[in-house]
Amino acid sequence: MKKILSILLALAMLLTFAACGGTEVDSDSESDSSVDVSDESVSDTVADEVSVDPDYKVGFIFLHDENSTYDKNFMDAAKAVQAELGLSDEQVLFKVGIPESNECYEAAAELVDEGCDLIFADSFGHETYMIQAAEEFPEVQFAHATGTKSQTEGLDNYHNAFASIYEGRYLAGVAAGMKLNEMIENGEITPEEAKIGYVGAFNYAEVVSGLTSFFLGARSICESATMEVVYTNSWFDIALEKEAAITLMDSGCVLISQHADSEGAPKACEERGVPNVAYNISTISIAPTTALISSKIDWAPYMKMIVEATMKGENFETDWCGSLETNSVLLTELNEAVAAEGTAEKIEEVKAGLLDGSIKVFDTSKFTVNGETLTEYLADVVDEGDFVPETNVIADGAFNESSLRSAPYFDIKYIDGITAK
Repeated sequence: MKKILSILLALAMLLTFAACGGTEVDSDSESDSSVDVSDESVSDTVADEVSVDPDYKVGFIFLHDENSTYDKNFMDAAKAVQAELGLSDEQVLFKVGIPESNECYEAAAELVDEGCDLIFADSFGHETYMIQAAEEFPEVQFAHATGTKSQTEGLDNYHNAFASIYEGRYLAGVAAGMKLNEMIENGEITPEEAKIGYVGAFNYAEVVSGLTSFFLGARSICESATMEVVYTNSWFDIALEKEAAITLMDSGCVLISQHADSEGAPKACEERGVPNVAYNISTISIAPTTALISSKIDWAPYMKMIVEATMKGENFETDWCGSLETNSVLLTELNEAVAAEGTAEKIEEVKAGLLDGSIKVFDTSKFTVNGETLTEYLADVVDEGDFVPETNVIADGAFNESSLRSAPYFDIKYIDGITAK
């Protein structure tokens, strides 16, 4: 009933607005995250739509708290959208520290009981429990980051989302490659000593895709670069991530990156004076003499889109993938005190190539596996809603990541130049 009233009120307001000769806003622009809300007519229209239903609520389920850089990134996006759309604290509910277990379903059910129209969860292992909730509460919309099953579950109220973060990691790798070349030119290391260390969480496709794209970005600049990976088997563990970084530095790694959610590795690098590239947040404040740059997904464009859609009683994409073009893939501030000269300009040059398609992250002419160039790689993906096992995802000379579903499926362990313990 709440949603029906909301829709009727929204229609009435829109008719009144049109009758008064107001500026018409294109429907595509309303859902476009790049809309300039500084324009008064657009801003007022958004505010009116949002204020239609003061009982509207959105709930968020987070794996950890704000001490996790991964979860904090989602929290910051949610708060930014809340502020932009004028939602009160009573309309935006957070469930923090929710493990990948039945506790996720229980948290979702509690949010339904509290009146949420939309519920979003942020971790891969939440998916099973979000689907369970979506089946039980068909009147509520459920969205889940990094998941893989929305296209095959057949639920109108269950959605997956991710972004082409491999593009951001590639760009961060370019910054790393520039730094390695500077170290070689300064005589700090030899070309053969250009060894990168990578702290990975789990041996999942998402992590493998990210570490590979980072390495390819670095090697596009520093041809002699190699990389060694250590997994912590945890998304967030300060001690394990610091220990992994120390292990890698002890084995000769002269630059460290990560797909892990704490500040453990950057702090270890600062103590050792080793350049590092983080994930989700800038670490310049904690590693001012070693932090280089970070890549991140900005979830605000997606969150704004799904909140606005559900407020208007509309559905949204079953499987959504953000990109550089949607401003969903970003780099944090470049630390000019650490970066090699010309890094900012090189990043912009490569970014332009990614945007116009002249550069492809997983260009198969740029890497080999066991000494051979890949012409075929079979992955289990989804095509137009149907599960298609063993689909060749290499076409036009590149591994086409996140084109058939948003969640990564590049799980090649490993391209030549990368080793793992």
